[in-house]
Order: sequence, then structure tokens, then C-alpha cells
Amino acid sequence: MDVVEIAGLTVRYREAPALWEVDATFPSGALSAIVGPNGAGKSTLLKAALGLVPADAGTVRIAGAEGRAALANLAYVPQAEAVDWDFPITVDEVVAMGRYRATGWFRRVGRADRAIAADCLERVGMGAFAHRQIGRLSGGQRQRVFLARALAQQAEVLVMDEPFAGIDARTQADLLDLLRGLADEGGSIVVVHHDLAQVRSVFDWALLLNVRALGCGPVAETLTEDRVRAAYGAGLPEGTPVWTG
Repeated sequence: MDVVEIAGLTVRYREAPALWEVDATFPSGALSAIVGPNGAGKSTLLKAALGLVPADAGTVRIAGAEGRAALANLAYVPQAEAVDWDFPITVDEVVAMGRYRATGWFRRVGRADRAIAADCLERVGMGAFAHRQIGRLSGGQRQRVFLARALAQQAEVLVMDEPFAGIDARTQADLLDLLRGLADEGGSIVVVHHDLAQVRSVFDWALLLNVRALGCGPVAETLTEDRVRAAYGAGLPEGTPVWTG
């Protein structure tokens, strides 16, 4: 079953297309990646799905719903640079915000919702940091906190935009283990990622994007040598294996 369905999605910035007639699907219960070179439209695809940038054409369905109704089925972790880390809020307060969709923005977060938030913090290994201000966390700890907030939403689809940027290899491996475990438990996760080797070794599904969709499907079938070279051209990072046989 496809939990995200994208058909004919086109987004322009001024006159230049950021996405052009993109068709893609992401299956339920899978760890999926969106990969492609810089400027390929990966983050734009997520923002268009969330309604954060307007689409010129096309549709996005999430768990069978479109438009604002679809957003109830999705939890979003933005790029770290999009967050105000100086804001005076603690870790547990950030994660509790994940319950606002269920409680309503103008109601207090009750005991049951705080228990859900606390459980999500423990799940990502951040329970001991509950009362720390978010600006006093390392990059990897911040990503864990925002993953916990997304988990607290209890949405059908978790979407993350470059969650591994700026964090060390050990923390990347830990986060990948967390995401792999969530998918193995039936979670549906879509991640914008740049490391083709990690996608090949850990992920189930991939969308290869460079303004247009150059492939979408199981990782081994999608990230073929010809397709990867077509997507990246001369911009393929040095030393990147384009094919594993």
C-alpha cells in the first residue's frame, strides 16, 4: 500500500522549475529516501507536500487524503537551520508541542499527553535532558529531540529534511538505527538524504530526483549506475560508489 502518492507535481520559483511533473509513491511501513544533487528540488518536494510552497500543478495524497486534511497524517522534522535554537524553551516542552494537534493549540497539555511526550523522549535516548534548554544541546541531540516531537504526533507518516546534516558519524548511525527500527515496526518514514551508500545499505525505497523524477522504487532497482550518473552528472561527490552490482 502506498502511503504517499505524488502525481504531476510541478513547482516554479519565478520562471525556473524547481520540480517538473514529478510522479512518485512511497510505500507504507518502509524507510524511504529522497536523493539527488544540490538544487534537485528535494526540500521543495517536502514543502510542497506540506503546503509550505505553492504547487503550479499536480496532487499529493497522504494516507488517502489531500490538502489540509492530509497534514493530519504527517509529522515533519525540518532542517536544523530552520529552527530558532535561542528560543527559551526546554526539551520536554518542545516534545510536548507534538501533542498540540491532538489537544488543540489553546488547551493545556494534560497528563496523558505529557506521558506520551516523555515516552517518546525516552525512546530517542533523551529522557535525561528533559529540562535542558534546546540551545544547550549538540546537533545530534537536537535532532533526537525533534524526532521525539514528531513521534509524539503519532502520525501515519514521518518526514525528515536532511536530518543527518552537521552531526557526527556515530550519531548518524544511532539515528539510522532508530529510523530502521521504526520502519521495522510498521512506521512509514521519508527522509531527504545525501549519502547514497547509506541509502543503499539501510533504506528500502528511493526517489531519485533532479527536478524531474529519474526513478522511484526499491533501492536496488532505482539507484542504478546509469540513473545515478544521469542525476548527478559531473556533480557526483568524489569517491561516491555509483553502483554496487
